[in-house]
Amino acid sequence: MRLTRHTNYAIRILMYCAANDDGRLSRVGDIAKSYGVSDLFLFKILQPLVEAGMVSTLRGRKGGIKLARPASEITLRAVVELTEESFGLSECFETGAADCPLIDSCGLSAALHAALNAFLSTLESYTIADLVEEKSSVRSRLGLGESAPVAPHEPPLEGAAAL
Repeated sequence: MRLTRHTNYAIRILMYCAANDDGRLSRVGDIAKSYGVSDLFLFKILQPLVEAGMVSTLRGRKGGIKLARPASEITLRAVVELTEESFGLSECFETGAADCPLIDSCGLSAALHAALNAFLSTLESYTIADLVEEKSSVRSRLGLGESAPVAPHEPPLEGAAAL
């Protein structure tokens, strides 16, 4: 199984915000620059994170994004389940699409389901906070300086389009 680029960058957005969580807002342009991707690409990824309550946005010249809840409450499983379209490891996982006569009694299907459950269980045991545990190293690698915190000045918006 391979996670999509969308999932990879959703996790990276959350990591950036977690590393930059000491009262500062993160700007999509800065995040995009840190990871070498376009702002537009990250805006597309940001919307589901906002809708799921993982990220909040603030409008205005000094606006940006921040985690909507503590990084320790956002599991990798939640992010992966939000951003991945399918967990079909084989056609056995797709309802109505299997032509195999062994579909109801196949050891392969059972093994793949067990593997998927183990994968998701492992992701459940990690949070965004775990990924930025070495916060000073993460901040340094992302190019986050030690500037003064930015105080939020406007209420959060409901969508990423506000940025």
